[in-house]
Amino acid sequence: MLPVVRIVIAPHSFAGSLPADEVASAIATGIRRVLPGAELVLRPVADGGEGTVAAALRAGWSARTVRVSGPDGTPVEATYAVDGATAVLELASAAGRGLLHRPAPLTAGTRGVGELVLAALDEGARRIVLGLGGSASTDGGAGMLQALGVRLTDGDGADIGPGGAGLATLARIDPAGLDLRIAATEVVVATAVDNPLTGPAGAAAVFGPQKGATADHVAVLDAALARYASLLARTSGAWVERRQGAAAAGGTAAGAMALLGARVVSGAELVCDLIRLDEAFTGADLVITGEGALDEQTLRGRAPAEVARRAAAAGVRCVALAGVVRLAPDRLAPAGFAAASALTEVEPDVARRLAAPAAVLAELAGRMIVAALPADGPR
Repeated sequence: MLPVVRIVIAPHSFAGSLPADEVASAIATGIRRVLPGAELVLRPVADGGEGTVAAALRAGWSARTVRVSGPDGTPVEATYAVDGATAVLELASAAGRGLLHRPAPLTAGTRGVGELVLAALDEGARRIVLGLGGSASTDGGAGMLQALGVRLTDGDGADIGPGGAGLATLARIDPAGLDLRIAATEVVVATAVDNPLTGPAGAAAVFGPQKGATADHVAVLDAALARYASLLARTSGAWVERRQGAAAAGGTAAGAMALLGARVVSGAELVCDLIRLDEAFTGADLVITGEGALDEQTLRGRAPAEVARRAAAAGVRCVALAGVVRLAPDRLAPAGFAAASALTEVEPDVARRLAAPAAVLAELAGRMIVAALPADGPR
């Protein structure tokens, strides 16, 4: 009997097109057409943003769903994952861009994120992992802190309004009312972002335009975040403005680091550990990963790069499938990618790719699988 080919499928989402689990399923569909007897192990990944809770649930964690404030104040249902005293939360479930009908770069806030943290604390969580990514807001996590009991007031002593516009009126931070349970809770921020809070590489300048911010908005938001950082330092003694990762989720990481004692970790590493990806590589002949765009940002801590790094460490060949590939071959190999293929190879027309991304991806996977397998056959 011929040995069975074992393939681990561990893709990230194709942003705006397919979530990670659907990407993995589409790849599996394409492979089964060519290798119906292959053993396929599906391990969709994330890098701390959207998909992080889904990864925890697939790993056997329990789901909890609560009603919280959305980025514009409208109630939304948000799901988080629980395992013992640890809870995994996603900012995007309470303050994500997908929850808005139209961008609100100045007024979108993070109060719902704080409400989500409170729900986890009520559940008994003493370790909270907060996945940051896909945010609609640029408020430095101010709304989150307010929900947790911190007072942020303007020059007249009134509570500031939501979003970056509210943050622009901030004059004082009073943490006296912060929920006492936070002091006994380990808070971990998981992200793929390593940008500082302010400046040309900061939250407003780099990520604001993705949320609908104009050049004028960016200037207002960056100035507000700079003042916020100064007041956080005065209040907590923690200078977070230039810290790596402080820009994550509109600066939410900065607020969490300063007043919740949060530490920032690689979201991709955390998720790969969570789903026990290394164990899945045992006996594998090939690893397939990918995301919407394979580019320089991929190499800066995003999930496919972490998958490729771990595959290389395990001695397993790794290939990538992507919507577009913007990395030259000499950039792919050092990162652990043996090859990369794009959807454009199957369907050059953008409209057609967007109309049926799963079908195009399945076709691409079927085309590349034979060439991608090791020449000496299965292990």
